[in-house]
Amino acid sequence: MIELHNVAYSYGGGELFNDISLKLAPGSFHFLTGPSGVGKSTFLKLCYMELAATSGQVRVFGADASQMTRDDIARNRRRIGVVHQDCKFLDHLPLAANVALPLTVAGRDASAEAANLTELLNWVGLSQHTDALPPQLSGGERQRAALARAVIMSPDVILADEPTGNVDWEMSQRLLSLLVELNRMGKTIMVATHDLALIRAAKAQVGARVLRIQNQSVQLAGADL
Repeated sequence: MIELHNVAYSYGGGELFNDISLKLAPGSFHFLTGPSGVGKSTFLKLCYMELAATSGQVRVFGADASQMTRDDIARNRRRIGVVHQDCKFLDHLPLAANVALPLTVAGRDASAEAANLTELLNWVGLSQHTDALPPQLSGGERQRAALARAVIMSPDVILADEPTGNVDWEMSQRLLSLLVELNRMGKTIMVATHDLALIRAAKAQVGARVLRIQNQSVQLAGADL
């Protein structure tokens, strides 16, 4: 689904990654860990084509990202749901409209998807907040709304960047359970996090691979996690 072959990425005159090769297979669950500032967010951006590799090849759904047109990239991005670390919303729109924005951008009739939207908001436990404005939501509610927005287009891959970084442990567990459920539905999941307790909790529920960014490369983490 997403493959990196000998990928390098340079930023600000220095090399952040070098010779990275990795394959996210259909239905797999990966954690990406490492200290803050090591490049976890940048790695995810390479996977969903917001950034282009300096060298090497990134293949997304079988196609070379460097050979894609802007329309190709936009079309393939619809198959990738992204939960950003700093989940941003349009504060003047109610929650339901914010979650439905990807449908509008894709040119789909959001009103025709009303039943699916209602079901999705119920799934993330936000059915009582459909008319709430983003500033009225708690941190955990915003993160669950961000997850709902990321999956409303029924993507094949979900990439989540520190989705539990700003919530308490109970909410972290709730978000994790939603991601595990998506994985059991066949979705490919990658979660960037520095929370080792979350990774340990997940490994009791799902067969996750843990990757660590270290020394400009991505390595399979050992049993010390």
